[in-house]
Amino acid sequence: MKALLLLLLLAQLCSSSLIPEREKDPEYWRGQAQETLRTALRLQRLNQNVAKNLILFLGDGMGVSTVTAARILKGQLQNRKGEESLLEMDQFPYVALAKTYNTNAQVPDSAGTATAYLCGVKANEGTVGVTAGVTRDRCNTTKGQEVTSILRWAKDAGKAVGIVTTTRVTHATPSAAYAHSANRDWYSDGEMPPDALEGGCRDIARQLVENIPDIEVILGGGRKYMFPKNASDVEYPHEDKHRGTRLDRRDLVQAWHNAKPPGKVAKYVWHRRDLLALNLSRVDFLLGKSWYPRVPQPYWVNRGEVKQGRGGSRRDAKRCWGLPGGRIDHGHHEGKAKQALHEAVELDRAIGLATRLTSAQDTLSVVTADHSHVFTFGGYTPRGNPIFGLAPMQSDVDRKPFTSILYGNGPGYKIVAGERENVSAVDFAHANYQAQSAVPLRQETHGGEDVAVFARGPMAHLLHGVHEQNYIPHAMAYAACIGSNRGHCNNAASHLSTTTSITILLPFLALL
Repeated sequence: MKALLLLLLLAQLCSSSLIPEREKDPEYWRGQAQETLRTALRLQRLNQNVAKNLILFLGDGMGVSTVTAARILKGQLQNRKGEESLLEMDQFPYVALAKTYNTNAQVPDSAGTATAYLCGVKANEGTVGVTAGVTRDRCNTTKGQEVTSILRWAKDAGKAVGIVTTTRVTHATPSAAYAHSANRDWYSDGEMPPDALEGGCRDIARQLVENIPDIEVILGGGRKYMFPKNASDVEYPHEDKHRGTRLDRRDLVQAWHNAKPPGKVAKYVWHRRDLLALNLSRVDFLLGKSWYPRVPQPYWVNRGEVKQGRGGSRRDAKRCWGLPGGRIDHGHHEGKAKQALHEAVELDRAIGLATRLTSAQDTLSVVTADHSHVFTFGGYTPRGNPIFGLAPMQSDVDRKPFTSILYGNGPGYKIVAGERENVSAVDFAHANYQAQSAVPLRQETHGGEDVAVFARGPMAHLLHGVHEQNYIPHAMAYAACIGSNRGHCNNAASHLSTTTSITILLPFLALL
């Protein structure tokens, strides 16, 4: 045991001594700093164009510690040390911090935060698309307290919009784009209490179809909430957990079709092959509903071969792309850091794809998170230490090794024979390994610290410093000349004539 730890420590120390030769030359660092300075000086010429496209990349649960660890992982997947790597979002020229608290919660949830960064109004924990005047679970507090989102503002301005997510489309994060609910969990009427139904409140899946019927692209999970109770699932006809849940017996996919104007082509797909077979230039409306209600896609790290979306052009980019990112949150809640970080790396790869398909001259891209997690990594690890590896030291209290990655709370709390589990006796590099936590919980919790906001494109400089989270959609709307604050657009009429579409992508789908 001691010999094994000694070998590990020696290997890490030897690795840390292999400093890249160029980094030993002070001119390398001076030259790097000067190039960064020249880039920063060029930003004095502000891009004040009207944004033709808006893209909001939302990494669910992607706190700053997750961003940093994902950066290292990305580099190590490329056989580098990792710390010197750059994420795609790192290369966005403007960075801000957003305060994520809900109106009634110091540490927020995804519903109240989604209402902030989509609707521009802070709200109570557990509520979506409503003001802080709404109390969770109380349907009778909802009327007159509804607030609209930037997706609605874009639609009202005649833009094309899309919601794309690796979670359920009815999940708290995307649902704030179109729904108003006193409870984020009212996915279908089958999940609503009798008093809410009697009070006239509508479930979130129904609102997806009825509130904004002309959303051009909707891709995500949660298929069972669209179909009558006990209706067999198209993909898993013999599994009860996938059966429909609707008490009103409605087929909301058919209702979605019926709501489309005559002459418009609306396509519903439930499988990747059907999506790839579509000629998107001949499709006006697209609804894609994948399988599991809570786990619409397996974690990227568990898929074996990860496939990149093919094809595309600048014209395609103005419509919609499927991207990963919504399951960072799920990985952290389960204490499975490897899964969370691989999700973050895949999100970043998708950001790079979207960056190459669009122009910073007419597309405002914003990358942010709804909240953080109690995820951390430390332990005085040497340069290039495997991000999922051991710290180069034992605890000076219980004399046991520990992994660099740890959680403040969660399911990784384990006591063996009255002591902390010895991690050298388990496979801590496994995809399903649950990192040790300080406090035992079945599910790890969110963190309360600020999250980063990365911005690129027209008016990206409006995102700077420390902001309330609800500022984000107001800045984006200003850039695109949508919403109520449009006085500055009078001098930009020539730009407005070419503004054809707004794409809002939320924690993103991996179908393409």
